[in-house]
Amino acid sequence: MSRPRLNIIACVGLLCAIVPFAHAAAPTVTAVLSNSDANVGEMVQLQIRINGDRKAEAPEDIAVDGLEIHRTGTEQHFEMNNLSVTSSIVYTYTVLSERAGTFKIPAQTIQIGGSPQKTPELTLHVTDGGGSARSNRGATRGTTSDDTVSTKNAAFLEIVVPKRAGYVGEVLPVEVRLGFNTRVRLQRYEPPEITAQGLTLRKAQQPQESTQSVNGVTYNVLTWKGAVAATTSGKIELPPLESKAVLLLPRRRGSAPRSRSPFDLFGMNDPFSDPMFADPFGSMAEPRQITVKSEPVTLEIKPLPPKAPPSFSGAVGNFSIAADANPKRVQSGDPITATATVSGRGNFDRVNAPMLEDERGWHKYPPSGKYKQDDDVGISGTKTFEMVLSTTEARQALPPFLFTYFDPIKEDYVTAKTDPIAIQVQGAAAPVSAAARSQTPAIASATPAASRPPQNAIASDILQQLPERGSVVSTFSPLYARRGFLLAQLIPALALAGFMAWALRRRAMGDRNRLAAARLRRDLDVELRKLRAASASSHDYLASAARVVQLKAALKRGGNPESIDAENAGDAFAATAQQRQTLRRIFEQKDEMRYSGRTSNGDLPPEARREILELIESLPV
Repeated sequence: MSRPRLNIIACVGLLCAIVPFAHAAAPTVTAVLSNSDANVGEMVQLQIRINGDRKAEAPEDIAVDGLEIHRTGTEQHFEMNNLSVTSSIVYTYTVLSERAGTFKIPAQTIQIGGSPQKTPELTLHVTDGGGSARSNRGATRGTTSDDTVSTKNAAFLEIVVPKRAGYVGEVLPVEVRLGFNTRVRLQRYEPPEITAQGLTLRKAQQPQESTQSVNGVTYNVLTWKGAVAATTSGKIELPPLESKAVLLLPRRRGSAPRSRSPFDLFGMNDPFSDPMFADPFGSMAEPRQITVKSEPVTLEIKPLPPKAPPSFSGAVGNFSIAADANPKRVQSGDPITATATVSGRGNFDRVNAPMLEDERGWHKYPPSGKYKQDDDVGISGTKTFEMVLSTTEARQALPPFLFTYFDPIKEDYVTAKTDPIAIQVQGAAAPVSAAARSQTPAIASATPAASRPPQNAIASDILQQLPERGSVVSTFSPLYARRGFLLAQLIPALALAGFMAWALRRRAMGDRNRLAAARLRRDLDVELRKLRAASASSHDYLASAARVVQLKAALKRGGNPESIDAENAGDAFAATAQQRQTLRRIFEQKDEMRYSGRTSNGDLPPEARREILELIESLPV
C-alpha cells in the first residue's frame, strides 16, 4: 500500500477517535449574491447556506417582480475545526433580471431544528446594457470548477464601474474587488491603487469582506467602495490595477487521478482529498508570490453644456437647499448670521456657498463651510455654510438664497431657491416734513372761538375746587426740583450709563472678533484654492498647506495664526498619532524647501499631495 494511502487511513482513524468528543455548532442560515450589480439579462448566482441541519429545505423558486430566481443545484459540506463538527448544505439559484432597477430579494424563512430562521434581505442593482456595464474579470480569475488550486484560480482582481458614461465633474461610483481562493492561506497582500490622468478619486479606507462563488470556485472577496470624477471630457481610461500577494498553496505530489473515497457514496466532498493531506507530517504547503491584474475600463465623459447661470460653481449631482438666519430682530448695521445648508449627492468639493437673489443694500463677509458625509466615500452628505450679513436700511426680510447645479439625469442646469427669511432691521426714523408740522396748529385753530370757554371762567372753576387755605402758608416746591431727589437719581443714572458703555464695548469687541474671523476665513479660502491648483510648485504647495493648518487652528481655538506650529495644531484638532506625524512633515518639509531653495515640482509626488489635501480638508473648524 502506498504511503499517501497510509497517511489517509491514519487521518481517518484520528478523526474517528476525535469525533466522539466533538460537538456540533449552533444552526445558522445565510444568503449571498455572487454580484450585487448586473446588466439586464446577465446571470447572477444566489446561494443559501444552512449550517447545522442537513435536512432543512429551501424554496424551489423565489418570487420577485422583475427577476427570475430558480434553484439549480444543491451541495453538501462536512467540516471540522477545533473539535467542532459543521455539516452544511448549500442551495444554489440563478437570478436573471428582466429590466433595469434596484430589486430587493426578500428574506426567506427556513425551518432549522424545528425553529424558523430567516436569511438576510439582499439588494441587486440592475442597469441596462447601453451606457453601463461591468468590467471583464481579471486574467487570473478562475475559469474552471476543478478543485485544483493553482496560481490561475488562486486570486482575482477587478474594477466594477456600473456607469461608464457621464459629465465632467459627475461622481461615478466605483468598486475594486480583490478575491482570494478560500482553499489557500493568505499571508500578506498589497491593496490596489487607482491612478489615472484627468480623474479625482475617493476611496474608502477599509474594505468590506464577503464570500462569492465564481465558476464553482469560492473566494474571500475584499471590496473597496469608491468614486471617480473626471476633470476633462473625452475618453478616459482607468488603467489595469495590480496587486501582489503571498499565498500558501497546497504542495502537490503528482497528477494521478484520485481514487474513490467512501464520502463519494453520500455525495460529499472528501475532507482528505486535498493534496496537502498527501504529506501530513511534512511540508504541507509552500509560499508563492503572485501578481493579479484587472482589465482596463474606459469612461466616456461629456462636457457640461454652455451658458451656465452666474450662480453655478461646478456642482454636479442632485441637491436641495435650506436657509435660516439669526437673530431675527436687529438694529441697523448690526450683523446677522445666515446659515445655508446644501444636501444631496454629488461632487461636494465643488459645492460653494449659495448667493443672495438680491444683494443690493447688503454687506457680506466671506462664508465658512463644513461638510458632513453620509457614506464611506463622501458621495452623499450635507454641507453647511455660515455667512455674516449686515445692512444700514430698514428691512423686513432676507432675500432668498440661490444655488445652481448641473443635474446629469435631466442633463440641464437646475437652480434651487429658498423662501425669503422674515427678519426685522430697525433703521433710523424718517424725519417729519414741514408740511406735517404746519398741519398741527391748523387743527387747533379749526375750533370756533365761540365754542371755547373764556380763560377767566376756567381759572374760576379751578379756584372753586381748591380747599380753604389755613392761616400758615408755606412755599410749595415740586419733588423733582428738590436737591435730595436729584441726588437720589444720580446713582441709577450713573449705573445705567456704565451698563450702556459696557454693552457698547462688548458689541464692538464681538464685531471685531467676527471681522477677524471673517478675514481668516477669506485667507483660508484663498489658500485652499492654491492647494487644489495642479500647477502649484512643491514649495508653494507646502507653504499653502502649512498656512491652511495655521488658519484653521486659529479659527478653532483663537490666537495669532503665525504663532501656531505642528504641535499646537495637533492639540487644537485633537489629532491622531498618524495625523500629527503628517502635520510635522508638512511644516518640516516647508521649512526645508524654504531654506534650501528647492522649488521643483518633482520634490513632492502626487500621492503625497493627495494625502496632505485629504488631511487638511478633514480638519474641523
